[in-house]
Amino acid sequence: MGNSYAGQLKSTRFEEVLHNSIEASLRSNTLVPRPIFSQLYLEAEQQLSSLEGGSRVDNEEEEEEGEGGLEPSSPPNAYQLPPPPEGCCTTDGFCQAGKDLRLVSISNEPIEVPAGFLLVGAKSPSLPDHLLVCAVDKRFLPDDNGHNALLGFSGNCVGCGKKGFCYFTEFSNHINLKLTTQPKKQKHLKYYLVRNAQGALTKGPLICWKGSEFRSRQNSNTNSASLFPLLESSGSLAAFPGEPAPGMNSGVPVGAQLAGTASDHPSVTTATSPAVFNGKDSPKHPQLAKSSLSVLPRPSALGILPNSGPPKKRHKGWSPESKSTTDGGFPQGAGNRAKHEGTSMPCVPQPGLVGPASATFPLVASGEPVSVPDNLLKICKAKPVIFKGHGNFPYLCGNLNDVVISPLLYTCYQNSQSLSRAYEQHGASTMQPISEETQLLLTVYYLVQLAADQVPLMEDLEQIFLRSWRESHLTEIRQYQQAPPQPFPPATSATAPVTSAQLPWLAGLAASSCNDSVHVIECAYSLAEGLSEMFRLLIEGKLSKTNYVVIICACRNSTIDSCIAVTGKYQARILSESLLSPAEYQREVHYELVTGKVDSLGAFFSSLCPEGDIDILLDKFHQENQGHVSSSLTASSAKKTAVLDASGAPVCTSYHPEPRGVRPFQLAVAQKLLSHVCSIADSSTQNLDLGSFEKVDFLICIPPSEVTYQQTVCHVWHSGVLQELGLEKEPVTKQRAEQHVLKLDTEAQARFKAFLQNSFQNPHTLFVLIHDHAHWDLVSAVPNIYSQSDPSVGLVDRLLNCREVKEAPNIVTLHVTSFPYALQTQHTLISPYNEIHWPIAYSNGVDLYHESKKYFGLSEFIDSTLSGHSLPLLRYDSSFEAMVTALGKRFPRLHSAVIRTFVLVQHYAAAMMAVSGIPQMKNHTSVETLEITQNLLNSPKQCPCGHGLMVLLRVPCSPLAAVAYERLAHVRARLALEEHFEIILSHPSSGITVGNHFVKQLKMWQKIEDAEWRPQTYLELEGLPCILIFSGMDPHGESLPRSLRYCDLRLINSSCLARTSLEQELGLAAYFVSNDVPLEKGAKNEALESDGEKLSSTDEDEEAGTEGSTSEKRGPVKRERSHSHDSASSSLSSKASGSVLYGESLAQPSGPPQGELSRSPPPCGPAEEGRAPGEIQRLRVSQGPTVISRHSPGPAPQPDSSLRTSRRNLQMPAAPSSQLSSSSSSSSGSSSTCTVPTANVLVLQASQCSMAKACRQPPIVFLPKLVYDMLMSTDSSGLPKSTSLLPSPSVMWTSSFRPLLSKMMTSTEQSLYYRQWTVPRPSHMDYGNRAEGRVDGFHPRRLLLSGPPQIGKTGAYLQFLSILSRMLIRLTEVDVYDEEEINTSLQEESDWRYLQLTDPWPDLELFQKMPFDYTIHDPKYEDASLICSHHQSIKIEDRGTSRKPEDLYVRRQTARMRLSKYAAYNTYHHCEQCHQYMGIHPHYQLYESTLHAFAFSYSMLGEEIQLHFIIPKSKEHHFVFSQPGGQLESMRLPLVTDKSHEHIKSPTFTPTTGRHEHGLFNLYHAMDGANHLHVLVVKEYEMAIYKKYWPNHIMLVLPSIFNSAGVGAAHFLIKELCYHNLELERNRQEELGVKPQDIWPFIVISDDSCVMWNASDVECTGERSREFSWSERNVSLKHIMQHIEASPDITHYALIGMRKWSSKTRGHELQEPFSRCHVHDFIILNVDLTQNVQYNQNRFTCDDIDFNLRVHSAGLLLCRFNRFSVMKKQIAVGGHRSFHITSKVSDSSVAIVPSQYICAPDSKHTFLAAPAQLLLEKFLQYHSHRFFPLSLKNHGHPVLSVDCYLNLGPQISVCYVSSRPHSLNISCSDMTFSGLLLYLCDSFVGASFLKQFHFLKGATLCVICQDRNSLRQTVARLELEDEWQFRLRDEFQTANAKEDRPLFFLTGRHI
Repeated sequence: MGNSYAGQLKSTRFEEVLHNSIEASLRSNTLVPRPIFSQLYLEAEQQLSSLEGGSRVDNEEEEEEGEGGLEPSSPPNAYQLPPPPEGCCTTDGFCQAGKDLRLVSISNEPIEVPAGFLLVGAKSPSLPDHLLVCAVDKRFLPDDNGHNALLGFSGNCVGCGKKGFCYFTEFSNHINLKLTTQPKKQKHLKYYLVRNAQGALTKGPLICWKGSEFRSRQNSNTNSASLFPLLESSGSLAAFPGEPAPGMNSGVPVGAQLAGTASDHPSVTTATSPAVFNGKDSPKHPQLAKSSLSVLPRPSALGILPNSGPPKKRHKGWSPESKSTTDGGFPQGAGNRAKHEGTSMPCVPQPGLVGPASATFPLVASGEPVSVPDNLLKICKAKPVIFKGHGNFPYLCGNLNDVVISPLLYTCYQNSQSLSRAYEQHGASTMQPISEETQLLLTVYYLVQLAADQVPLMEDLEQIFLRSWRESHLTEIRQYQQAPPQPFPPATSATAPVTSAQLPWLAGLAASSCNDSVHVIECAYSLAEGLSEMFRLLIEGKLSKTNYVVIICACRNSTIDSCIAVTGKYQARILSESLLSPAEYQREVHYELVTGKVDSLGAFFSSLCPEGDIDILLDKFHQENQGHVSSSLTASSAKKTAVLDASGAPVCTSYHPEPRGVRPFQLAVAQKLLSHVCSIADSSTQNLDLGSFEKVDFLICIPPSEVTYQQTVCHVWHSGVLQELGLEKEPVTKQRAEQHVLKLDTEAQARFKAFLQNSFQNPHTLFVLIHDHAHWDLVSAVPNIYSQSDPSVGLVDRLLNCREVKEAPNIVTLHVTSFPYALQTQHTLISPYNEIHWPIAYSNGVDLYHESKKYFGLSEFIDSTLSGHSLPLLRYDSSFEAMVTALGKRFPRLHSAVIRTFVLVQHYAAAMMAVSGIPQMKNHTSVETLEITQNLLNSPKQCPCGHGLMVLLRVPCSPLAAVAYERLAHVRARLALEEHFEIILSHPSSGITVGNHFVKQLKMWQKIEDAEWRPQTYLELEGLPCILIFSGMDPHGESLPRSLRYCDLRLINSSCLARTSLEQELGLAAYFVSNDVPLEKGAKNEALESDGEKLSSTDEDEEAGTEGSTSEKRGPVKRERSHSHDSASSSLSSKASGSVLYGESLAQPSGPPQGELSRSPPPCGPAEEGRAPGEIQRLRVSQGPTVISRHSPGPAPQPDSSLRTSRRNLQMPAAPSSQLSSSSSSSSGSSSTCTVPTANVLVLQASQCSMAKACRQPPIVFLPKLVYDMLMSTDSSGLPKSTSLLPSPSVMWTSSFRPLLSKMMTSTEQSLYYRQWTVPRPSHMDYGNRAEGRVDGFHPRRLLLSGPPQIGKTGAYLQFLSILSRMLIRLTEVDVYDEEEINTSLQEESDWRYLQLTDPWPDLELFQKMPFDYTIHDPKYEDASLICSHHQSIKIEDRGTSRKPEDLYVRRQTARMRLSKYAAYNTYHHCEQCHQYMGIHPHYQLYESTLHAFAFSYSMLGEEIQLHFIIPKSKEHHFVFSQPGGQLESMRLPLVTDKSHEHIKSPTFTPTTGRHEHGLFNLYHAMDGANHLHVLVVKEYEMAIYKKYWPNHIMLVLPSIFNSAGVGAAHFLIKELCYHNLELERNRQEELGVKPQDIWPFIVISDDSCVMWNASDVECTGERSREFSWSERNVSLKHIMQHIEASPDITHYALIGMRKWSSKTRGHELQEPFSRCHVHDFIILNVDLTQNVQYNQNRFTCDDIDFNLRVHSAGLLLCRFNRFSVMKKQIAVGGHRSFHITSKVSDSSVAIVPSQYICAPDSKHTFLAAPAQLLLEKFLQYHSHRFFPLSLKNHGHPVLSVDCYLNLGPQISVCYVSSRPHSLNISCSDMTFSGLLLYLCDSFVGASFLKQFHFLKGATLCVICQDRNSLRQTVARLELEDEWQFRLRDEFQTANAKEDRPLFFLTGRHI
């Protein structure tokens, strides 16, 4: 039946009787005695537990065994489902009537729930992701302890409405659970269902049948309290883990491990027991309370008791005291205080943690729980906090509201035992963990040494345990760290361990020295005795001086039980409040305000004031002064000596708007960000392809703060980034800037979706998603039991971590935060390599970034305070703290935040009254508050414009902030100060409201004319005298203006601290201080702010009092009120009446005032470093005698005296002399006072504006004492204690055994520390990210920028966007050569023109008639020798001087061009379309290639040439093989007649060297995707590197003998190979019936730097055909090739080329569509026609000119298409620059100059490591005038060069002639030559050939041969000695060693 019970009471009849007898009583609403049934079972359990003394087991296997409804002895059998009725629905998730029961489907539908029924969620095994909604009678469900569920079942189907299911089996069949085991409600009814704020049904807390169900959830339950808003989480869900979860050990004041609680009634919630109605807190009308329980219509589950399942089923081994592995988990502030309906004796298990014997907290033998006394809180004035320690813990009952129980200490104990296990895992020998006795003793030692105002921190305790364990195991640890693990056991520890018998005695001994602040209670039998004893002592008042009670029970079975109770009022209050989550804290405060509990505070304040209620005083003052401004504030600006502007309005000379601009730091950070983005793009992972983006767009996501939103919009608007990115045109409106800033509120989702859509539609735009203030809202969006009703919770995770963002290849996410710690966990998405930290300003004392301002952040504040400087910037207010402490004891039920706020508001009100002329109110405020108020009210009087200072009053709790605002505004109104200063209430969700009077002032100061303008950011409040009440639980990155002088943080929640929350509060005060105050400022008369620190007695004679603030000077002070540090910060030197100015405002500033005591001035501290020396001197002079008591607190003030401390009233001496004046009347101290003659009043009135001082010193920060102590105390690492706190509530420590952060750590090391030692909690968005240590868990396009608060991160990332955009534009641009054609004036003046301007192709007949233009026009040959032809006039102008050898590249002109879509690319380009082409597509394996040899013989080389092809598999179709994978036979060639539009017929060959990365070999876009054959021609030694970078390209590898050859060799081999291949193809295709002449004979030889191609469109405009207009456009190479290949008669042309592009091209150059001239760089070569014309394989330079001349002389046609042009990219590496000429002598560091390239044969000249041909060419280029002196600048008599063109330099002209028969040569009959050059001449050159040329007398000859022998043979064969005279010394060789085969020269003179 599903409700059978095995092994319980034998009589089932008895159970039924019992059942019926108690049913009626359970149904009643009144409290009745506990039912018989429960008593029977519970008494039995208690007796058993007292006998066995153990704890229960939760054995899941046994539980499963019993689930079949069988006796334990029965054999298990499978459960058979009864067949469903005919025709009914059997779909999972639907009932048999076919109605949907799934929670996701019906969560928003109204569901009728009968009275007494609850909605619960059932889990179906077949639908693991869904809950089915059921209505169940709550009597059959367990209470919060897991007890008292009635047997059986009663439920209804919410789908079809069928009612009255009495058996769970029947019901489970109806709702189609389809179970394989016996249906059992305990197993399948899992969750209560609750309605959220929107009314939707959501999963609530687990139903607490018994503890086993919670094991699976244990990790996710160690969540941070802040993520458990009270209303939504409904019930305590924190089952603490069986293996203690790492990180449950954070400091007690850090509310990091809180579990959430639920409030039954939101408006009646107390801080300590939200769900409990007890005593006077209970609702007056029970029925009303019930009906308004919006979360659970039953008391919240405040305790989860493992194994306290419904007492109806006893498994065979289920003794109540068996060992348990899991413990009930409770919200630390509430679980212990639950009070349940239907129980007269509430037994509540304590918030347990793991431990032996802790599951059920067995009771003492009597079975009685420990009763908490009724009036405990009233008597003790604080709720004791009990920390569960070792062993068992008893039940508590009674007044549970008045105690708080926490498991933190237990967790700490458990975790401290883990390190030994960690060492053992690594193979170390077994080491004993620290014993329980030692742990407890160390805890006692720790508590004993705590001061009266200190609170215990778990972090401290962990460090103590760590040090103790390390010391006791030092030897073993060293062995483990140094040597391999040894198998032998460790040596025994030298010190004897503490035994349990010794423990109480030792603990008592330790406690005896502490004046009873720690009290030890030893129990004989169980902890219950000790707890009862402690409660008795508390009630009797005997523990009034005791802060900690340690209870030890050490006699049972040699194990110890212990607990520690915190009874000190101060400590207990702070600890209990620290256990509240932020949401609970807010609700508690709200509840106290709503219910009027705070009224008692107001009444108490009234009773303190002897003159009556403050409000009565205010009303009286208001009536007396109606219509008059407060008498002490009458100093109006009219009296001031002020500068007036043109309109007569006063002008403040000190106020200058903050200049905008990028600071050096911001630029450095922007560049670091850019380099990180580039490194992502450069990595081999292809995660970011920067080359594919054309522009940058961005979206900045910020927290939902209106001020932050407006501030960021202004930054974007004014930065100019929108124009820079090309997103907006000038002028940009603010509305356009708003498009790029997203406030993460409820409306964010739609805008974010639009952003994603935009990124998807624009793949060529790089979107930068900037997540500013990234530490805010790290809550996971994954639905879980923490799911919130607030849709904004988890929004960051939902948006920024969505799949679309992660996968979009064009979105880079940049997280920006000042507190990155929660993003630096073991599961973070951000790679440590992608973190950018703000750089440090100084390194080894060197200022790395010269900035005009110095940043003042937290560390600088701490340094200035510790440095002994007289101006402490961090202070606390001891009188305020004393009053708060005293009131806390008087009002123990009020939350301290409420008390603190009311006290502080009272202080401000009293101070305002005191300054306004009610002097007696000085006794009712603190010195600090009075100082703030005085300076706030006085500052506007020191400025002609009325600039004042800002006071920031931080009130995190919004209801309290509203109270503070109302009260201060009321007091201000009654004192008639509305126009003196503004009070602004700010809340993140709302904007700023400022009164009209002040808006006018701001508009005047900021010169704003817009009538509608209102300040929207705090920065716009600059200079406004105001109190800014800053509310909201966390600051959201709001920046504050420079006029901020006081940062009052006295109200921050100091009990609940994490490093992030603490640092972000202090970040509000971060500030930039001017680094360079000019010297001349020191000479001016300034009233420094310190003047105001002299206490104003506010008498009539003080109305001209000056502003004061920063305590720069102090008189000798003796004080009773404020002992300790704040005596320096807030002892107000009394202010003289009239004009109280120190030395700097005297009429004679030459010396110190007479009243100065002869004390040496205090040392200059950091806050003064920025000042000029003169100013520092003046400060010091004015400081006078200083008595500072900083760290020596006196006896703590007694409550009464601290509440009513009398206040000084200083009366000024009548004599205007400077003297030390002792205050009279009620003065409790004396202050140094300087009075000055009344003549100086005017000087005072013209004193300096507070804004001028603002630039020179940071604000003063007032902190709570607890926070102040945490910052000022350092741990062993030298860092403030605050840094060792848990970094964020959303993470936890992996181990308590972690090292401390070190002071020497850089930001990067700190990041690695947190990455190692913290893990996210289950609620953190990174929780499910990855297994630890897997690198692929990092997101590749995610970066983190961290830097201190307010340092300028926004400016830095906006600058980054600008330079990123510039870089992308630069990436899409290239430098191309942009040079005019040279020698255009030398073009032959022929009458012949090619008349048809618009012809697309040359007409062969016309073209053949065109003369060949010998002149070189390519600008790269500007340094080359001119080629003469008979057409040119003999007079040629001088062509200028030659360049230096290395200048050629540097001086060439380039233009920056945007890459078109038809560009050729290098290896850095990888867009989506190219991936397959490049062979790097992720879906393809790296392309396999095969190596094929290809040999052919060439007679001129006299040997067979063997080349190698590397052919990728994907390109094999271009080749013919003897068989698949066999011998390479030929490269396929198309037919001349082929007409394919998607195919380029000519194979392209690109010779390249040294440019594997930068060569432009990616022709995919250039060819517009057309099919083409492209072969890279590489040298053998570069084959591997080219193959790596271009795996999908065909390579032609040159033989190794050409490794040092020049480009001529490559051209030679390409041409010979292609001719040989043409022959092979003709033979192959002839067999297929193709004529030989039909095979396509052309190839393309292209440079590796050709980047783009252009076409010029020409239109004839005039009547005459020679008039035209033209335009140029970028076209694809495919377009050009297909156009040229389609030329008629194309096979008659030997060489086809095109122009080189130039922006300076003139129309007349395009006049001729075709030219017959030299072609370069990109040539289409007919290998058939040029069969007998070879490239010179030895050449390095000018080989194309040489080849052009050979082709022309052979009678072949060269055609240049002038309407096409090629752009060549400037590539700074590789190519001809890869040849370096160096000496063979290794140690020679002397530069080699070209004159050293040749030497005399057999000389001892230094040989060079370079090819002989290269030396020859370079020598002739620069020094040919040594060989041809007559030829220099003698262009009418050129050098005759036979069969070759060698560059002899620009000053020598050459005339080329070919010796081949039938060749075309120019007519030389009328020319006289000045020289003859014979280079390696062959047999065609004969003596008769040379005799036809004429030479000048004295002309020179140069014969060049391979060796000396050939030289002599050539001279003889050509009969040169007939006409030329030779001398022995005229023989030379290139400077090569013999093995390098030098070339030899012989020179001679013509006779």
